[in-house]
Amino acid sequence: MMKTEELKLVKEWDKTFPKSEKVDHRKVTFINHFGITLAADMYTPKNAEGKLPAIAVSGPFGACKEQASGLYAQTMAERGFLAIAFDPSFTGESGGYPRAMHSPDIDVEDFQAAVDFLSVQDNVDPERIGIIGICGWGGMALQTACIDTRIKATVTSTMYDMSRIAGNGYFDSADSKEDRIAARKAINAQRTEDYRNGNYALAGGVVDPLPADAPFFVKDYYDYYKTPRGYHARSLNSNGGWAVTAGTSLSNTRLFTYAGEIENAVLMIHGEKAHSCYMSRDAFKLLKGDNKELLIIPDAVHTDLYDGGEKKVIPFDKMESFFREYLK
Repeated sequence: MMKTEELKLVKEWDKTFPKSEKVDHRKVTFINHFGITLAADMYTPKNAEGKLPAIAVSGPFGACKEQASGLYAQTMAERGFLAIAFDPSFTGESGGYPRAMHSPDIDVEDFQAAVDFLSVQDNVDPERIGIIGICGWGGMALQTACIDTRIKATVTSTMYDMSRIAGNGYFDSADSKEDRIAARKAINAQRTEDYRNGNYALAGGVVDPLPADAPFFVKDYYDYYKTPRGYHARSLNSNGGWAVTAGTSLSNTRLFTYAGEIENAVLMIHGEKAHSCYMSRDAFKLLKGDNKELLIIPDAVHTDLYDGGEKKVIPFDKMESFFREYLK
């Protein structure tokens, strides 16, 4: 029998976006196959009747459900879908110990556990379930689509392939044996220190204060995670960041090995000027079939797809039509 951890869930509205009067909201929990209890916000269209199409949302990588994923979930609920935004294992309000740790296997399992949960809700049609992954969780969503045939439609937004970053560095700038060995030595030295100290050192979230010579993508992250626009007390990126040694499992994994075997629909969305756009362009080349689409948003940068940016560029109309076409 699966046992639920007792989680401390905040009752008041503490999101980085305003509460919609078009949906009902409540906190829910569910358990993954590793026995970790996950916390989620469920958004349901007001006065909805019958069995609804449903969507599970998570991301960005190192964010919490009170940030971008909650905005996506609430907006999709306004458009007629039951949607949940969940905190991944070891983060936010979800359970799991040690904190600020992760593994790609557990990350994917979290998405699958969300599908488990949605599949048995009385007001959900289990044949009409989709997922949305943002940033690094876009990569985990695409990987989940590789293995979970219950998912009928997948959207990735401003996607990061975290395994590629771990193995090759940003922009593939460390794609060499020498660089990878140096990275392994550093992380293994940290493992020894962590064991000696009895705790996991944190890598630090988005750098603060922001150096004057910081690259644009770091400034882009700062503008979201470290300002009132997107800061949240439970967000790893807004605060202490991931455990340094969390990168071990990513270095031992390559995502998308079977991406060409995804039969269900995939929509990949990315900003034209996002530093990360190359990752969606390359991953899209792996997909097969006429139900796959890459949508590039003109002039948008990476975090514009977190909350829309000043121009409100998140293509919710396109996402709604995509899900209506494939969750039917």
